[in-house]
Amino acid sequence: MSTQALPSEPGPARRTVVAAVGGAGLAAALAACGDSDKSGDAAKSSGDGGTGGTGGTAGGGGGVLAKTADIPQGGGKVFPDQGVVVTQPTAGTFKAFSATCTHQGCTVKDVVGGTINCPCHGSKYDAATGKVTGGPAPRPLPAKTIKVEGDAIKLA
Repeated sequence: MSTQALPSEPGPARRTVVAAVGGAGLAAALAACGDSDKSGDAAKSSGDGGTGGTGGTAGGGGGVLAKTADIPQGGGKVFPDQGVVVTQPTAGTFKAFSATCTHQGCTVKDVVGGTINCPCHGSKYDAATGKVTGGPAPRPLPAKTIKVEGDAIKLA
């Protein structure tokens, strides 16, 4: 009596499985980094006492965000549609940062008492530097570039 091996069902090739797993890992890594901003430079301000830098912009450049009088000294204002928060840490010095919290991507809510505040998990950032001052945020808010022309604050 002779024994014959039965044909086995074809399965996915090893390279197909490896490519699928690698592609899924790449997609996960890209999704985790999707909201990050590559800029870490200081915000640019041509107003009195401003500091220069080359941060990125959100929502295109050149648009007037606000009048200087709209940004309270020691506070700031969040512009969610443009993805930016503008602060005035000291009289005549305007800074801008990404409005996206570095913890889980929520939009920051407000600027009170020199602190940019995220409502989702309590992260807090220094309004002058963007550095983390509290909460679970892993890194500072990236700086954005603005220009102060007369009494207008514009995205650069």
